[in-house]
Amino acid sequence: MLWIALAIIVLAVLALLGWVGRAIFDNPRGDFETGVAMTVGRAYVAAVHALRVRGRKRLAALGPEIGRSEPLIIVCNHTAGLDPVLIQTACPFFIRWLMAQDMRASVLEWFWTFWDIIFVDRERRDSGGLRTALRHLKGGGVIGIFPEGALERPARQLMPFQPGAGLLIKKSRARVLTVTIEDTPQYDPAWASLWHLSRSRIHFREVIDYAGSDLDAAGIADDLRHRFANYLGWTTNEVEPQSYDSASARGSYGQRVVA
Repeated sequence: MLWIALAIIVLAVLALLGWVGRAIFDNPRGDFETGVAMTVGRAYVAAVHALRVRGRKRLAALGPEIGRSEPLIIVCNHTAGLDPVLIQTACPFFIRWLMAQDMRASVLEWFWTFWDIIFVDRERRDSGGLRTALRHLKGGGVIGIFPEGALERPARQLMPFQPGAGLLIKKSRARVLTVTIEDTPQYDPAWASLWHLSRSRIHFREVIDYAGSDLDAAGIADDLRHRFANYLGWTTNEVEPQSYDSASARGSYGQRVVA
């Protein structure tokens, strides 16, 4: 009987290790570090933000080649510094986010490196970030952008969508997955949203293909903004986003993307 009990215990341990191993390594990059980060991230958004996700079937319909050989651009409204964390934990593919260079806090360099952030120098109007994003898309990768270029202030009002977002879509010819975010913690600076409780919601909306469209970059940005206004039922705010600096820490790593 003792041997039977030991055998059952051993089998149970092996099954548990197999489950843990699968949970860790079944991640967008297939490595241990990302697996741990994703596992912790999913537990965090469930416990702290009670994250509710709609439209998961739309993610499944995209197919397994997204992020491997088929490019995708994720376009979202921008409510809080928390936004990219919420979206990444819900997605089965790895997302490279675009971030303004002036928000590159040196103390978080390890974080930017780990998540392979693409920086855009909006002060010098350097196109290096755009070229990097286009190369990543050409290789079948996924790019995440916040076309408003800053956090929505006042809350629940859509700011103008920057034409740079339309330019990336136009040049890459990649499909666009629209995502809306609501009910995140509304605090400044942006990162304060990470440690405040919420009942955040994300909704994977429609997939749009602008490859055959006659719209120019600005037209694509305007069309997306119109769609988001319809999705959310929010008013639009025509005030352009203010410039942020790292000292005030009022931005997030999705702000003023491709500005």
